[in-house]
Amino acid sequence: MLTDRNALFEKLWQNYRDVTPSAVKIHKILGAEEGNSIINDHIALRTFNLAPVGLDTLAKHFLALGYREGGEYHFKSKKLYARHYEHADPEAPRVFISELLTEQCSPELQGIVKGLVEGVTKEQVTADDFLYSGRHWNIDYATYRKLLDESEYAAWLAAWGYRANHFTVSVNHLHNFQTVADVNQLLKDNGFTVNASGGEVKGSPEDLLEQSSTMADRVPVKFSNREMTIPSCFYEFALRYPKPDGNLYNGFVAASADKIFESTHAGM
Repeated sequence: MLTDRNALFEKLWQNYRDVTPSAVKIHKILGAEEGNSIINDHIALRTFNLAPVGLDTLAKHFLALGYREGGEYHFKSKKLYARHYEHADPEAPRVFISELLTEQCSPELQGIVKGLVEGVTKEQVTADDFLYSGRHWNIDYATYRKLLDESEYAAWLAAWGYRANHFTVSVNHLHNFQTVADVNQLLKDNGFTVNASGGEVKGSPEDLLEQSSTMADRVPVKFSNREMTIPSCFYEFALRYPKPDGNLYNGFVAASADKIFESTHAGM
């Protein structure tokens, strides 16, 4: 496992931007605004709740870097469980890790997913590059479509494997933008599609967190029998509000995150 936090996040960013060209463009647009500091609020990772790739396995990479466990979140309709991790260093990005509760899914999905992960080794999941290592299995397009019919989350993970599902711009650090709505308007003015599920701005000052996101880019991915263009990753934006003690809220809002997950849906 990597012992340099900055090195890990740089590797994750390089891997993410390779399949998320819109993030690179947005990064440049925001960076061109005088005085803006583009700080990463958090990343998100997806996995299955099966050995050896469960949530706890991914979390070990961050625990080794001094992260500690934060809140936990339940998404009943999507059959997901998640936790976030935070660091004592306020400059360290938060980490949001979710896993699909496969036992709540159909026998067919369970069989497919078990077949995907059974070839992943303990050596691979503890390797320095596991969190940005991509797919560890072969999958054909028809199988991807079967998963998609039941769980977009499972299909995305089966197609893309291990990588940051999204990075997140901290709106708190954008000196020229005061609200998430202002950022959304800039995105739309530049031709990007904002995730409108549950509203373009998810959350509220009362929740202590407001979020928005682009819809995922669509890029080619190689399946075992063909190459197809499917949703990849997206860019998120987060504005955090202070708690009564004056410190910014560090957690997440499950109702908002539920809609953020839909940024990788193909039909929106």
